[in-house]
Amino acid sequence: MFDAAIAALEPIERMPGMASPRLAQLGKIPGLRSRRVTDFPVQWLYFEVEDHLDVVRLLGDRQDILAILAVGD
Repeated sequence: MFDAAIAALEPIERMPGMASPRLAQLGKIPGLRSRRVTDFPVQWLYFEVEDHLDVVRLLGDRQDILAILAVGD
């Protein structure tokens, strides 16, 4: 799983906008993007910043991702 998780980061390093903005829309978190890890039920959550990626978490699909990311609700 470790190798697959690291490999999932490589494409978004090259093209950060390719990942899904769905969680950003659902959770009203501007700029959040998610990218699934191939063959595993987990996904990377990150923000694209001007000159780098700000990787937030690696979370499992069974977790309540929106509740984990909720701030002050």
